[in-house]
Amino acid sequence: MDTARLSSFVSDLWDAEIVPKLTDYIRIPNKSPMFDKDWVAHGHMDAAVKLMSDWANSKLSSLPGATLEVVRLEGRTPLIYIEVPGQGDDTVVLYGHLDKQPEMTGWSEGLGPWTPVLKGDKLYGRGGADDGYAIFGSLAALLSLHEQGIPHARCVVMIEACEESGSYDLPFYVDHLAERIGSPSLVVCLDSGCGNYDQLWLTTSLRGMTGGELSVEVLTEGVHSGDASGVVPSSFRILRQLLERLEDANTGRIKPQELYVEVPAERVEQARKSAEVLGADIYDKFPFVEGMQPVTDDLGELVLNRTWRPQLAVTGVDGMPPLESAGNVLRPKTAVKLSLRVPPTLSGAKAGQFVKELLEKDPPYGAKVNFKLEKDGSGWNAPALSPWLSQTVSEASEHYFGAPAAYMGEGGSIPFMGMLGEKFPQAQFLITGVLGPHSNAHGPNEFLHIPTGKKVSMVVAEVVARHYAQGAKG
Repeated sequence: MDTARLSSFVSDLWDAEIVPKLTDYIRIPNKSPMFDKDWVAHGHMDAAVKLMSDWANSKLSSLPGATLEVVRLEGRTPLIYIEVPGQGDDTVVLYGHLDKQPEMTGWSEGLGPWTPVLKGDKLYGRGGADDGYAIFGSLAALLSLHEQGIPHARCVVMIEACEESGSYDLPFYVDHLAERIGSPSLVVCLDSGCGNYDQLWLTTSLRGMTGGELSVEVLTEGVHSGDASGVVPSSFRILRQLLERLEDANTGRIKPQELYVEVPAERVEQARKSAEVLGADIYDKFPFVEGMQPVTDDLGELVLNRTWRPQLAVTGVDGMPPLESAGNVLRPKTAVKLSLRVPPTLSGAKAGQFVKELLEKDPPYGAKVNFKLEKDGSGWNAPALSPWLSQTVSEASEHYFGAPAAYMGEGGSIPFMGMLGEKFPQAQFLITGVLGPHSNAHGPNEFLHIPTGKKVSMVVAEVVARHYAQGAKG
């Protein structure tokens, strides 16, 4: 393999075609079904599928025998399914998603979720990095191998449209396509993060998640606060009591031991090494207000907190009027959206049921308490890298980043990984991505760091080529 030639090919393809297509993709408000109940009628998801499929089809002539199908199961989001023939009996699966998180407030002047803006090496807008680039990066990798006549195994590219809603449609597609997918020996996922933009980062674990809507009702209608306060318990105060069952408000630590697991010694050591590499970048990447500090100054503990320990976030509130409309009323109801990240090896379903029982039992003052479970996704802990993959990753990082590869868990969830891990326990996994410092996926000012996107595409190409060479050796 001529790595310089491969680098030039991938970089040129990104500049000439991929960045312009991602710019068009960012303009499409194809929010995940959880955030757009009328997604079918709005047509944005179909528009994103068409944009990606049209570009992919334009490149398939350079991949002999390759086919593309938009698979549609009734009542479910679509899935782009591409097969690229290869040599040998092995299969590589390359995964990504095209649905997006909602708009979020706080975008800087001139930026917006559906307004693509290219500033230097960064393409701003929702979805470019999470995870619109995946189909382009995957095909760029395969095209670069064919440009040099380098053999590879049969490759299957799967791009779903439900990941940001928990991938609840994906199991149906995996079952529907099981015979066509086959038994992959390598799975590549480009929907993860990177600790910095200076080296290749492999994701070693992903937290699971559960969550839903917690509501507390105390009245059938609002009443004068001067008349009722001191007689009618505040729904907000009761909500605080319930959350205290789950989370220590002083420390942020999740209280129930049922939501913890023993962290493997290897992951503890990797967390320590990641902390040494990143230093203050572990927390400096977040837009803290002046004077704000992280929960601890122990960097290794910060890494473990976001990768192997349960953590709670309140992501939405209902029942509260905006400040300018807040009269002197004791409100009848308060509801919040809870997002609970759980350790990689803890069942998301069991965690969710435990939390539901914890929050609903013995409601204070007999209030009407309901926790509506909405999310159920288990995490994933990567199998040990085989020697060939470990060596390849190390060499590829040096080739394209000029620095050693690094390993760290991620705090987010990719349900597809746990699903494939169960179905194909012998497969090797290459989980990486472009979501580095300040890229702010799901939040305002999200951006794709284009040089990292290019380099990740190059790494994927080299890994896929070496995967075939390893298989040819038996």
